[in-house]
Amino acid sequence: MKVGSEEHKQLFCQDFIASHLDYEPEQIAFPELNEIELDRLRQIPFWQIALSTEREAGMMVSAMANTIDDADIRAAIALQGEEEARHARLIECLIRHYDLQVEEPPAPVLPKNVRQAFTDFGFGECLDSFFAFGMFGLAREANYLPESMFTLFDPILHEEARHIVFFINWITYVQAQKGRSNWLRGAHSFLHYGRALFNLGTMVLNNDGNEGFTATGAKTFVDDLTLPQFLSATIRENQKRMSAFDDRLLEPQLLPRLAAIALRATTLLPNRSTEMKAEASR
Repeated sequence: MKVGSEEHKQLFCQDFIASHLDYEPEQIAFPELNEIELDRLRQIPFWQIALSTEREAGMMVSAMANTIDDADIRAAIALQGEEEARHARLIECLIRHYDLQVEEPPAPVLPKNVRQAFTDFGFGECLDSFFAFGMFGLAREANYLPESMFTLFDPILHEEARHIVFFINWITYVQAQKGRSNWLRGAHSFLHYGRALFNLGTMVLNNDGNEGFTATGAKTFVDDLTLPQFLSATIRENQKRMSAFDDRLLEPQLLPRLAAIALRATTLLPNRSTEMKAEASR
């Protein structure tokens, strides 16, 4: 299959639409938690930013769909907009059910440049979802909450995986349609990933409560979390989530590769340190 072809477009649009899950957040039976479990749920730091981000995403992605001429792509992006808005409704239901202390965020404002916002959001979601997969896996392994809560959120993470796979295929299709080479498409992606990383880093340094879904969340679930542990979890969980998709579809590659390199580096550093000590003792 040629990237940028009609066949490619049909595959990533139809796969996205066919894998849509039909559920209503208001009809979900949330598990009952004891006091310890409820306190742990309330300690999770990102409910505020999650609610705000999903509301904004739902409005922005839906607006993006209205700018698309191609019927297949428009239908897929419109569906994503519905799913993003549904995520916000799910978080609202969870907040009400467990009486989480979350302030009502300001009403979302539609960006002036919707296409640019959609592109920035897509690359940012690729970054955040990659780390969220690892964080979710670590929390599950640590039995931070009952398994019923992780089962509840499994479909949500699958939807996030669908979103980033669709986005990567869409942005690559658009770039290929413009006649851009693999090198130029790679440079384009690298630039946007750089912007997403910069924005995330700025929020963390400002420490303004908007750290994103995963910048501080992982340490909530695992005491004395090490970098190798976190990297291993992100790589493992990302592979598991991506294995659900058609092999012909493109997947986000930059962060998994960088994480693998970083993990390899962390395993080599202690060995190098041991060698230096041995040499010094001679």
